[in-house]
Amino acid sequence: QLHLVESGGGSVQPGGSLRLSCKSPGFNLGRYDIAWFRQTPGKEREEVSCINRSGGVRNYAKSVKGRFTISRDNTLNTVWLEINNLTPDDTAVYTCAAGENVKQRVTNIQTICVEDDFKSWGQGTQVTVSS
Repeated sequence: QLHLVESGGGSVQPGGSLRLSCKSPGFNLGRYDIAWFRQTPGKEREEVSCINRSGGVRNYAKSVKGRFTISRDNTLNTVWLEINNLTPDDTAVYTCAAGENVKQRVTNIQTICVEDDFKSWGQGTQVTVSS
Protein backbone atom coordinates (compact mmCIF):
# COMPACT_ATOMS: atom_id res chain seq x y z
CA GLN A 1 0.00 0.00 0.00
CA LEU A 2 0.99 3.60 -0.50
CA HIS A 3 2.37 5.69 2.33
CA LEU A 4 0.40 8.92 2.01
CA VAL A 5 1.55 12.09 3.75
CA GLU A 6 -0.62 15.18 4.21
CA SER A 7 0.54 18.68 5.05
CA GLY A 8 -0.75 22.24 5.09
CA GLY A 9 -3.13 22.14 8.01
CA GLY A 10 -3.18 24.70 10.76
CA SER A 11 -5.28 27.24 12.59
CA VAL A 12 -7.23 29.87 10.69
CA GLN A 13 -9.98 32.37 11.43
CA PRO A 14 -13.45 32.09 9.91
CA GLY A 15 -13.41 33.20 6.31
CA GLY A 16 -9.80 32.14 5.88
CA SER A 17 -8.24 29.62 3.54
CA LEU A 18 -5.66 26.86 3.55
CA ARG A 19 -4.08 24.63 0.93
CA LEU A 20 -3.61 21.03 1.93
CA SER A 21 -1.16 18.75 0.13
CA CYS A 22 -1.06 14.99 -0.33
CA LYS A 23 2.12 13.23 -1.38
CA SER A 24 3.48 9.70 -1.42
CA PRO A 25 7.26 9.68 -1.70
CA GLY A 26 8.56 6.73 -3.66
CA PHE A 27 5.24 6.06 -5.40
CA ASN A 28 3.55 7.43 -8.49
CA LEU A 29 0.33 9.08 -7.37
CA GLY A 30 -0.59 9.53 -11.00
CA ARG A 31 -1.69 5.90 -11.05
CA TYR A 32 -4.35 6.47 -8.38
CA ASP A 33 -7.66 8.16 -7.83
CA ILE A 34 -7.42 10.37 -4.75
CA ALA A 35 -9.97 11.55 -2.22
CA TRP A 36 -9.94 13.90 0.73
CA PHE A 37 -11.87 12.97 3.85
CA ARG A 38 -12.38 14.81 7.10
CA GLN A 39 -13.32 13.68 10.57
CA THR A 40 -14.08 15.46 13.82
CA PRO A 41 -14.20 13.57 17.13
CA GLY A 42 -17.73 12.41 17.72
CA LYS A 43 -18.72 12.71 14.07
CA GLU A 44 -18.61 10.28 11.17
CA ARG A 45 -15.92 10.57 8.57
CA GLU A 46 -17.04 12.62 5.59
CA GLU A 47 -15.71 12.50 2.04
CA VAL A 48 -15.30 16.09 0.93
CA SER A 49 -13.80 15.64 -2.53
CA CYS A 50 -12.24 13.16 -4.94
CA ILE A 51 -10.34 13.37 -8.20
CA ASN A 52 -9.57 10.81 -10.87
CA ARG A 53 -6.12 9.88 -12.09
CA SER A 54 -5.92 12.41 -14.89
CA GLY A 55 -7.61 15.18 -12.92
CA GLY A 56 -10.44 15.51 -15.42
CA VAL A 57 -13.15 14.35 -13.02
CA ARG A 58 -13.60 16.20 -9.72
CA ASN A 59 -16.38 15.56 -7.24
CA TYR A 60 -17.37 17.51 -4.15
CA ALA A 61 -19.63 16.95 -1.22
CA LYS A 62 -22.54 19.34 -1.20
CA SER A 63 -21.33 20.76 2.10
CA VAL A 64 -18.13 22.08 0.50
CA LYS A 65 -19.00 22.57 -3.15
CA GLY A 66 -18.13 26.06 -4.26
CA ARG A 67 -15.72 26.58 -1.37
CA PHE A 68 -13.19 23.75 -1.77
CA THR A 69 -11.11 22.95 -4.85
CA ILE A 70 -9.28 19.70 -5.49
CA SER A 71 -6.45 19.58 -8.00
CA ARG A 72 -3.39 17.57 -8.92
CA ASP A 73 -0.17 17.78 -10.84
CA ASN A 74 1.12 14.33 -11.58
CA THR A 75 4.43 15.78 -12.73
CA LEU A 76 4.86 17.07 -9.18
CA ASN A 77 3.35 13.89 -7.76
CA THR A 78 1.03 15.96 -5.59
CA VAL A 79 -2.69 16.36 -4.94
CA TRP A 80 -4.00 19.55 -3.28
CA LEU A 81 -7.19 20.55 -1.58
CA GLU A 82 -7.79 24.29 -1.32
CA ILE A 83 -10.27 25.01 1.43
CA ASN A 84 -11.79 28.47 1.34
CA ASN A 85 -14.37 30.59 3.15
CA LEU A 86 -13.85 28.43 6.18
CA THR A 87 -16.23 28.18 9.11
CA PRO A 88 -15.84 26.46 12.48
CA ASP A 89 -17.82 23.54 11.06
CA ASP A 90 -14.87 22.84 8.77
CA THR A 91 -12.66 22.04 11.75
CA ALA A 92 -11.47 18.45 11.35
CA VAL A 93 -8.56 16.18 10.62
CA TYR A 94 -8.25 16.09 6.84
CA THR A 95 -6.94 12.87 5.34
CA CYS A 96 -6.12 11.86 1.78
CA ALA A 97 -6.73 8.38 0.45
CA ALA A 98 -5.84 6.52 -2.75
CA GLY A 99 -7.50 3.82 -4.81
CA GLU A 100 -6.71 2.22 -8.14
CA ASN A 101 -10.14 1.92 -9.75
CA VAL A 102 -12.52 4.02 -7.73
CA LYS A 103 -16.21 4.09 -8.60
CA GLN A 104 -18.53 7.04 -8.27
CA ARG A 105 -21.84 7.09 -6.42
CA VAL A 106 -24.59 9.34 -7.75
CA THR A 107 -27.36 10.60 -5.50
CA ASN A 108 -29.97 13.32 -5.80
CA ILE A 109 -27.65 15.59 -3.82
CA GLN A 110 -24.17 14.94 -5.11
CA THR A 111 -21.77 12.70 -6.98
CA ILE A 112 -19.01 11.33 -4.78
CA CYS A 113 -16.52 8.46 -4.78
CA VAL A 114 -17.04 5.10 -3.11
CA GLU A 115 -15.14 5.13 0.17
CA ASP A 116 -14.49 1.38 0.23
CA ASP A 117 -12.55 1.66 -3.02
CA PHE A 118 -9.83 3.68 -1.31
CA LYS A 119 -7.24 1.25 0.03
CA SER A 120 -4.42 3.51 1.24
CA TRP A 121 -4.87 6.24 3.83
CA GLY A 122 -2.69 8.94 5.29
CA GLN A 123 -2.52 9.99 8.93
CA GLY A 124 -4.19 13.34 8.37
CA THR A 125 -3.52 17.01 8.97
CA GLN A 126 -5.42 19.09 11.51
CA VAL A 127 -7.46 22.08 10.38
CA THR A 128 -8.85 24.30 13.12
CA VAL A 129 -11.17 27.20 12.31
CA SER A 130 -11.89 29.52 15.22
CA SER A 131 -11.95 33.16 16.23
